[in-house]
Amino acid sequence: MKRMRPGPLLFGCDFSSAPTARKPIVIATGEPMPDGAVALHELRRFTALDAWSRWLHTTPAWVGGFDFPFSLPRELVEHLGWPVRFEPLIAHYAALTRAEIRETFAAFCAARPVGGKFAHRATDAPAGSSPSMKWVNPPVAFMLHAGVPPLLSAGAHLPGLRAARPADRVALEAYPGLLARELVGRRSYKSDELARQTPERRAARAELLAALEAGRTRLGLRLVLSAGQRRELLDDPRGDDLDAVLCLVQAAWGLQRADSAGPGYGLPADIDPLEGWIVSA
Repeated sequence: MKRMRPGPLLFGCDFSSAPTARKPIVIATGEPMPDGAVALHELRRFTALDAWSRWLHTTPAWVGGFDFPFSLPRELVEHLGWPVRFEPLIAHYAALTRAEIRETFAAFCAARPVGGKFAHRATDAPAGSSPSMKWVNPPVAFMLHAGVPPLLSAGAHLPGLRAARPADRVALEAYPGLLARELVGRRSYKSDELARQTPERRAARAELLAALEAGRTRLGLRLVLSAGQRRELLDDPRGDDLDAVLCLVQAAWGLQRADSAGPGYGLPADIDPLEGWIVSA
């Protein structure tokens, strides 16, 4: 298979706000190919946030799809009286403790009617994503708190949210569930709980991988794997490795559209400059 000319490192990131050896941050690196494919190179794991952050800083040029929200709902931010520009908002948010975040968001939800407890970003509906203010199941509010400041510190360009020149490090908000649902519907393909790591979930992973390798997605990209890589992804019942690969494919789709209108990378031209957008939603 013909390779393209060298460019920035392309990767997808399955993130944890409190990584450990048991639940690390997983990076799936890859390479776009000239025939509408993306080849998986390797899976890297980070058991500490500092090590992951250093890797972002020391890797000279990259385009990454990150599985955590980049910002908060405008409705929430305005209600709380927090800064309504992205970088001052993140600076304010990073200065809070997780306990303060939990208490503030819980109080916001408590004052709202059943069925409308959480505020949402505009991207949540088309992406089917959790509201970025959720602090449990999944704790994406803490993922935002832990993940976005290192991106800004590394000088990353966040299209639609934060411009950086030169834009040699590009961070795209990704969401593996968006692509997974297209391929296997609402079937679960992973679990952190041993009792729920069933043959049915492994079969769903196998079906998901087969669809990716065949290019049966609206993104128009085929995933290229070795036999060993396929086996590794199938044999990870937690699905962290596979989620990193799904983010890789979404990042590759965005990279194909880097020079598109608006903020580029396939993002809407009218993106809210406070809330951001999930790539390919």
